[in-house]
Amino acid sequence: MGLEKIGQYDENVIRAAGAFGGGIAASGSVCGTLLGAVAVISSLHSRGNLDDKEHPMMWGASQKLVKQFDKLTQPYGGKNCSDIARVDWTSRDEVKQYYSGPDSTREDCIRLVGDFAFTLGTILDKELARLGKS
Repeated sequence: MGLEKIGQYDENVIRAAGAFGGGIAASGSVCGTLLGAVAVISSLHSRGNLDDKEHPMMWGASQKLVKQFDKLTQPYGGKNCSDIARVDWTSRDEVKQYYSGPDSTREDCIRLVGDFAFTLGTILDKELARLGKS
C-alpha cells in the first residue's frame, strides 16, 4: 500500500521484504510491519547510490512511525512479534494454532497491521504534501 501511495510499487521490493514476517525471519524480533513501513519512508526520502544525499525528512518521518508503532503496541508489551503474536514461529504446532486455532492471536496482528497502515498513510500524505507531490 505504501509503495503504491508514493508511486514506487515494485515487485522486487515486495519480494525483498518477504522475510520481515514473524519478526525478521520468524525470529520473533521487531514486527515486520514496522520494518516495512520504515522501508517505504526510506524509499521516499533515501538515496539510490552513495553519491546522492538522503533527504533529512527521512529521519523525522521514520521517528514518527516508530513512536506511533510504540503507542499501538503498548497493550502487547512491546514491538516485537513475540510480544504481539505470542508465537514461536519455529514450532509447527504454535504456527498451526496461530493460523487456525480458536484462541489465536492472529486477529490482534491483523488489527495492528490495519491500524498501522492507516498511520503510515497519514504520515505519507504529509510527507508527499511537503515534497509537493500530493
